[in-house]
Amino acid sequence: MLNFLDIFFLIFHSALIIFNLFGWIFKKTRKLNLIILLLTGGSWFLLGLFYGMGYCPLTDWHFEVLDQLGRHPGTYSYVHYLSRRLLDIKISADAANTLTVVCFFAALLVSVYMNFFRKCYTRKDK
Repeated sequence: MLNFLDIFFLIFHSALIIFNLFGWIFKKTRKLNLIILLLTGGSWFLLGLFYGMGYCPLTDWHFEVLDQLGRHPGTYSYVHYLSRRLLDIKISADAANTLTVVCFFAALLVSVYMNFFRKCYTRKDK
């Protein structure tokens, strides 16, 4: 079961990260993208007040599974972990965190624009 959960979290969490970054592209997913981005930010910055900035329950749960499997992630950053596990990229945890925050806020700004301001400048669909 733990191996299944490892693969599940790897796929689900990675897909969620990709959706956070690019879900604003498709008109049908823009609202959901904004909601998920706001939930992600809420987790990082509000739950982060209690559990540490950048806290993500998915990361916590996945790292707990990895610990039980004896495969300690060796980092507190999920993007840092993914960069090593999936892409075999050697970057520091600080660089991974900086990249994560910059990409998050860029995606959030684009999502807000696409959800609220783009409508002001485009023709309505017929």
